[in-house]
Amino acid sequence: METAENPMQKIIARCWDDEEFKKRLMADPAKILDAEGVSVPDGVSIRVVEDTDQVRTLIIPPAPSHLDDDQLKGITGGWVCPSGWDCRPDYGP
Repeated sequence: METAENPMQKIIARCWDDEEFKKRLMADPAKILDAEGVSVPDGVSIRVVEDTDQVRTLIIPPAPSHLDDDQLKGITGGWVCPSGWDCRPDYGP
C-alpha cells in the first residue's frame, strides 16, 4: 500500500530545488500554500523562516488551555534533536 506524502514535505523539498518558488513562498505564504493545497484559516498569519547552518529556529506553540499534566507530557513525543545540537535531558547552564 502506498502512503500519501505530506503536502508540507513536498513544499519544503520544492524550496530546496526551486529558489524562485522559495522566494514566492516567503513573500506570500498564504497564497502559495493555498495554491499547493494547504488551506490557511481566515485570520491566521503565516511566517516563513529559513534555517541555516548558523541559525536554527525553535518554535514555541501556543499553550493548550484544556490539557492536563499527563496529556502535556505527551506533546513532545515526536520531537527529534537537530543534528549538531546537544539535547541530552541533563543539558543546561
